[in-house]
Amino acid sequence: MSTQNPTKWRFTWEAQSHVPILRLFIFDSYTNPSTQCHNLKVHLNLSKSLVLVSFFEDLEVSLRVPAPRVLIDSETPVSFRALDDHIEVKLVLLLPVDHPIVTSFDSVFNLSQGNEISFYDASKQLEMDSDLKILRSGGGVHFYCRSCSFKLTKNHIRNFVEMPSVDWREVADNWFGTCCCSFGGVSEKLVSRYANAYTCVEGTCQLNSTTITISKNDLVEWKFPDWVGCHRNSSGPDFKHDDGVSEAILDSGSKCAGIKTCDDSSEEMCASKGKPRFMHYENENVASKFKCGVKEEETNDDASFLLLPEPNLSKDVASAPGCCGHIKSQALMNHMDEGCTHHVSETREISENQKCLLNGFLGNIFMVRSFNQSADIEWIEYVCPHCSSLLGAYPCGNGSGPIDLGVRLFKCYISTCLPVGGSGDSFRKYTLERMFTNQLLESAKDESSYRTVVRDVKTKSPLLQIVLLNPNSWCFTGYCLGADENTGSVLNINLQPVIKVLFSDCNNSSESKSRMIEDWETKNLADEVFMLTRQIKELIKSLVSRNDILPPSFSCLQGFSLSSMQR
Repeated sequence: MSTQNPTKWRFTWEAQSHVPILRLFIFDSYTNPSTQCHNLKVHLNLSKSLVLVSFFEDLEVSLRVPAPRVLIDSETPVSFRALDDHIEVKLVLLLPVDHPIVTSFDSVFNLSQGNEISFYDASKQLEMDSDLKILRSGGGVHFYCRSCSFKLTKNHIRNFVEMPSVDWREVADNWFGTCCCSFGGVSEKLVSRYANAYTCVEGTCQLNSTTITISKNDLVEWKFPDWVGCHRNSSGPDFKHDDGVSEAILDSGSKCAGIKTCDDSSEEMCASKGKPRFMHYENENVASKFKCGVKEEETNDDASFLLLPEPNLSKDVASAPGCCGHIKSQALMNHMDEGCTHHVSETREISENQKCLLNGFLGNIFMVRSFNQSADIEWIEYVCPHCSSLLGAYPCGNGSGPIDLGVRLFKCYISTCLPVGGSGDSFRKYTLERMFTNQLLESAKDESSYRTVVRDVKTKSPLLQIVLLNPNSWCFTGYCLGADENTGSVLNINLQPVIKVLFSDCNNSSESKSRMIEDWETKNLADEVFMLTRQIKELIKSLVSRNDILPPSFSCLQGFSLSSMQR
């Protein structure tokens, strides 16, 4: 007599990149196969893509497990054994699961079965370059809430640019790293102006690996409080930036003081068509606050060089004939370091403030690194006006509005077309898991850090510990079929790329537990990142839900829980 999977046996296929071995785990919640599964038999039916498992447990139990589309070596015998909490089956592959031939085979099969989109999403890497290319080729894009399909933008966004590097030193190295000599402090000043040029402008969308940044004025049905930046006079701003930055952000007394212009001729540059990124003044008193004491001939020679718009800045400097010799170095340094009324010591102070601005303008709120964390900037959640789902965040100073007039929207929560997730949706492959996983892998590659503490970006409290175990795993999980159940579409399964991790939920940690986390972080040189609370809780929920895809004996290690995340 045969039963139809009465105890809901689960199965999980698992493979590793570059290793031609495929493992199958079969288990349930209360059976001990080593003592209860008698006369265990395993048979591979390649023609039907099934693994047939049978044993006696009071009655005969017959299970069928759909096999993934991989190249199995049929001439090698199937290896299997019954352990305390699971049955393990090993199959030998002709090629590893990530081999290009196997990938091509899957691609052709999915196209023939009409599964192009699902396969594309699972196999496609999250690449910003491809996002830029697709968005720029569209002619104009609206953004929609992925949860309720609400249209978020007033008009089509047509201009798409890549966000510059978060670290201004890295930007300076990119500009001057191959130069024949060092520019020293010049590079820092130019980088600051470069960052200032990226103030949000209506109709322009700035992209990085996890977010897009658009002007608050491009959003519909959302009333921001009056923008105050870091400080604002009750009488309103005395000057206006072409991108909407008020005078207060340039006040040297502000915590997030911006860039001070050194020449009144910047107004003429602002007025010129196609050069909207620099400041002009509505009040002569304000202009005099920032005027530098430089000779007229030095101003005429060099000020325009210092205020070059961002697209031409690196080009004019890096590609200038003769490189260092092309620049009037003496006049330039006199202008920047001696002519200005704020002198060398003030210049250093401004540089520190510029770091705050660079964090505010360029910071990646999805995962803020400790070296980009700023006490002067608070990140405020931005939610959908229709369904209140989390969509992004914006940086705020001492006021209530975006410090740079820009709102960051997470790619995993928005769509570029209707229906949401359709073939025309440029962000359909983005999920919170995949974005987080890619950030972890980048950290492991760049920082050689495999341990991470995730903290609340507001309270700075640790909410999640995570350890990267294996960055190149493949798996698929489901429930076994009984002998008489219809296989249907379950036969068409693909192994999914995942990372294997250990994690610990640190919510509601006691004071002693918090100290243990601090000690663990210090001892293991763990990476430290900051995220929004809602996203951390969503990640923890996902990790917990996948804690049971392997047998219980695999679920814990050294006080951490084992789980996986989609790559």
